[in-house]
Amino acid sequence: MAPPIITLTTDFGLRDPFVGVMKGVILGICPSARLVDLTHDVPPQDVLGAALALESAVRFFPAGAIHLAVVDPGVGSPRRALGIRAAGQYFVGPDNGIFTFVLGGGDWAAVSLEAAEFRRPSVSRTFHGRDVFAPAAAHLAAGISLDCLGPGVSDPALLAWPECRMVGGELVGEVIGSDRFGNLLTSVTAERLGQLDAGLAVIVSVGGRELGPPTSCYAEGREGQPAPIVGSTGRLEIFARNGSAVALLGAGRGTAVRVRRRPVSGSLR
Repeated sequence: MAPPIITLTTDFGLRDPFVGVMKGVILGICPSARLVDLTHDVPPQDVLGAALALESAVRFFPAGAIHLAVVDPGVGSPRRALGIRAAGQYFVGPDNGIFTFVLGGGDWAAVSLEAAEFRRPSVSRTFHGRDVFAPAAAHLAAGISLDCLGPGVSDPALLAWPECRMVGGELVGEVIGSDRFGNLLTSVTAERLGQLDAGLAVIVSVGGRELGPPTSCYAEGREGQPAPIVGSTGRLEIFARNGSAVALLGAGRGTAVRVRRRPVSGSLR
């Protein structure tokens, strides 16, 4: 049997020892665990940013993988600690909407992580990542059933998930984040793009600025000019070849994105 996989997603960064401490706790309980760092550069307290990072990544992991996510501005408050089984994988983290993307369907089960024997003996009110979440993930990796970790939960917290909608024949969405290259991630998916009328040229606008049609690769973009592209996450992105779309457009989360189709040259309206 392959060693269990536990991924880690946090806003802790790597300057402080917090991530390493969590890994130490996990390995103390399940030495065979394979630990994968998804990211520790989520902006502080950015629950939606963490959820989007997870949403783009978890489908590339095998069945049974455990995804430990700690972006937890409510640590120490009455917010619950969750363990979730969904789509053949497991998710461990705070009940603050961080797992909204796996809760849209009906095939999931969740528990509140309350069983004392699967926590550290002393639980800090400022570091549940170490004392609650890491032990729960490690015990799942060691073969403990999800149901053993605490009572069932039927109403986990959900975020207002960013989507796009069709308005007057065009897709209307928004910027939902950016990456370290200055690329803007949007709520417009490749699937929704395919719902526009076929045979017409796509025109993308961001914050009222028309950018033209998507390119098929980054190298097709004009130097230092923002352009759309369907990125590897399956979402429409805005990039600037050898530059930053964030800086060039001054756009950020919530900036309007519109996609319309217009007749190609020589066609009739």
